[in-house]
Amino acid sequence: MLPSFSLAELETTIARRGSSGDPNSWTAKLIAKGMAAAAQKLGEEAIETVIAAVARDRREFVKESADLLYHWLVVASIAGVPLQEVLAELERRIHRSGIQEKAARPPR
Repeated sequence: MLPSFSLAELETTIARRGSSGDPNSWTAKLIAKGMAAAAQKLGEEAIETVIAAVARDRREFVKESADLLYHWLVVASIAGVPLQEVLAELERRIHRSGIQEKAARPPR
């Protein structure tokens, strides 16, 4: 059974706390530091998630995954990209294979 908590709720909480100016809020402090600091923290959490996965440490993987999702939503908030926009892109992709998706992308 999935928990009733959702990423959309977390996105709303991040927006509320991020604009609160509360000196005791990690979210408010991180957003005030700006994109570079938030993106760096996101990168750190990604690395920690990978390390936990490679170590096959389920407990740490779960914890680091939660940190990763949280910090990703903070970065998305700063970038002005709503969760729904990313979910719509994932939904668009779900009806074709990853190989087809990559082949359809324009060259960089």
